[in-house]
Amino acid sequence: MAQYELMYILKPDLGDEAQQAAIEKVQQIVQGAGGTVDKTDKWGRRKLSYEIKDYTEGFYAVVNFDGDGTIANEITRLLNINEEVIRSIVIRLDD
Repeated sequence: MAQYELMYILKPDLGDEAQQAAIEKVQQIVQGAGGTVDKTDKWGRRKLSYEIKDYTEGFYAVVNFDGDGTIANEITRLLNINEEVIRSIVIRLDD
């Protein structure tokens, strides 16, 4: 099992309950793809460097998880479908 870090940005116009639901949904996506979530950090609302999908701010969150080699592609595919996520990236952490 390899260690990964997922950073994603949620739409800023989501309410507190919707943000929490979206964060839980992302954790379920990771677990559904065969990963185990170690830690989730909520960085909060921040200004974007450039406009993405007509948004200038977003809610940042980082998830550290373990999984096999195919998990990164599956999570990326599922997050691209999710309308609440405006940008995401999965990085494999070196040992």
